[in-house]
Amino acid sequence: MNWYLAVLKNYVGFGGRARRKEYWMFTLVNIAVLAVLMGIGYAVDTMIPYYVYYAAILIPALAVTFRRLHDTGRSAWWLLISLVPLVGGIVLVVFLATEGEAAPNKYGANPKSVPAAA
Repeated sequence: MNWYLAVLKNYVGFGGRARRKEYWMFTLVNIAVLAVLMGIGYAVDTMIPYYVYYAAILIPALAVTFRRLHDTGRSAWWLLISLVPLVGGIVLVVFLATEGEAAPNKYGANPKSVPAAA
């Protein structure tokens, strides 16, 4: 849960780098919350809570995805590869799952070597 809250605290931080763990834990919590909200929406016949949460989480999700791509040494423009039918989404998932560069790159220091802010 700390990884999820850390992303929300840095919700407009499009610069820098994000570890794989930070990105995937945030994604896991988002999928779980969205599934629960969708279930509730179907039960009470309104999807308003789902859409409100989705709109609120869109900017932090984009920011952590940008930072994750930066960690692998790629520009955030690589996010657009997901628009390529069939292959684009798979390539993006591979990029997001790839280990980040061990050395500092043009986007900042390795987040594994920088102590986490509490």
